[in-house]
Amino acid sequence: MKKFTTAILAGVAMTLALASVAQAKDKVIGVSWSNFQEERWKTDEAAMKAAIEAAGDKYISADAQSNPGKQLTDVESLISQGANALIILAQDASAIGPAVQKALDEGIPVVGYDRLIENKDVFYLTFDNKEVGRMQAREVFKVKPEGNYVFIKGSGADPNADFLFAGSMEVLKDAIDSGKIKNVGEAYTDGWLPANAQKNMEQFLTANDNKVDAVVAANDGTAGGVVAALTAQGLAGSVPVSGQDGDHAALNRIALGTQTVSVWKDARELGKNAAEIASQLADGKQMTDIAGVKDFTTPGGNTVKSLFLTPVAITKD
Repeated sequence: MKKFTTAILAGVAMTLALASVAQAKDKVIGVSWSNFQEERWKTDEAAMKAAIEAAGDKYISADAQSNPGKQLTDVESLISQGANALIILAQDASAIGPAVQKALDEGIPVVGYDRLIENKDVFYLTFDNKEVGRMQAREVFKVKPEGNYVFIKGSGADPNADFLFAGSMEVLKDAIDSGKIKNVGEAYTDGWLPANAQKNMEQFLTANDNKVDAVVAANDGTAGGVVAALTAQGLAGSVPVSGQDGDHAALNRIALGTQTVSVWKDARELGKNAAEIASQLADGKQMTDIAGVKDFTTPGGNTVKSLFLTPVAITKD
């Protein structure tokens, strides 16, 4: 009888162990995308989805279509669909707060993807955006070390826009202070939309009688809007323009000489890392135990656990 009872207990233990393994291999990772209008996010998604499914987990997602309100309901929907972890590319870092807090309150770990979410309990995965800004400014400065500069920044609702600008200012500060470079215009680009970047650039060209010598644009989408405005005035190719993401259209502009640099952030690596980190957090791993993790102090004064990947500058050379 004792042997029989022992055998039953052993069998139950084995069943529970197998169930635990099966459960660990069958997690649901929910991903909230800000939009797919920008070409690069499809690359991120493909890498992320492949890594999630390769680990035996399930990928579910939603596209906010650049609408902060929709993203709130998207995240709530992903939670209701049983997400064990969330990866969020925030359209508006402030607006997404309540949905993020709801997930955390329900014990669902959250990875802030590429864009900072001001919450100490959210893991922050991105590239070194200040270094991206430095790279952009360095390449533009090589071509035009003096003159009238315009700064077409990213969305004011995205902390990355300020990180990029701060990095660029580190490179250009001495030249600005000495008077070699004059800042004749800077503006955020609502929603990162190229059409808004083009409007801003058109206004700066008009205000300065087309006397603009260089443009530091935050990404390839905004750079496309800038180049469209320059083309309309016959200035494309004579004014250096920066960008980032390595979009196909940007690489074509670099080949044509209408864009100077695109800082490439390997979206495949970012997506793969996000999938792996989300899965580990869903399994109960602590953020402090993630390989390569570092503390990052946010503009809001929070200390968040983060991982920064390294960008690469692409030029015609």
